[in-house]
Amino acid sequence: MDKASQYTTSMIDPALLARVMTGDQQAFSQLYDHSSTLLFTLAVRILGNREEAAELLQDVYLEVWRKVSRYDVGRGTPIAWLVTLTKSRAIDRLRARASRGYGSTNQLESETAAQMADPGPSPLETQADQELRSAVGTAVSGLPQAQQQAIALAYYEGLSHSEIASRLNQPLGTVKTRIKLGMSKLRESLQQWRNHGDLQ
Repeated sequence: MDKASQYTTSMIDPALLARVMTGDQQAFSQLYDHSSTLLFTLAVRILGNREEAAELLQDVYLEVWRKVSRYDVGRGTPIAWLVTLTKSRAIDRLRARASRGYGSTNQLESETAAQMADPGPSPLETQADQELRSAVGTAVSGLPQAQQQAIALAYYEGLSHSEIASRLNQPLGTVKTRIKLGMSKLRESLQQWRNHGDLQ
């Protein structure tokens, strides 16, 4: 299994974003090349429509170009920031659909949680991507329901810890603990999967 290609996207150098902040169009082009396939696949999964996903991606990269100065390296990797931004904008579109009568927000939330556990294969994914997606889905489904819910709200809807506490009517400390424990278990599960892959 080619581990290098599998993790290329996650290894985007924060220095690349620093160059984008200075208005470097070549750096912006490189950022697009490194991240667009992943973000498009994610947008298609959430929206269920390739044309709408392509339109969303244009909006996301326009926002990145205009607001890249808001990126804070202390809050996560560049790809985590891009994924969160894409998910947030996609969820906004789904909510707008729901407000026009295309489905309820509750249904949206349950579908989002289900997609997180098993988003399904994409024609854009490599074999390594599919194996990683499957491993993540298995790891997430093995978490307690409360941890799955908190992680889905944080990483699929892009809510802050305090927003999640308000949504779930739970103490902030409880939400932080659930997310921390869940992410710790996910890291452990994926580390075991990665080590197992290296042995093959």
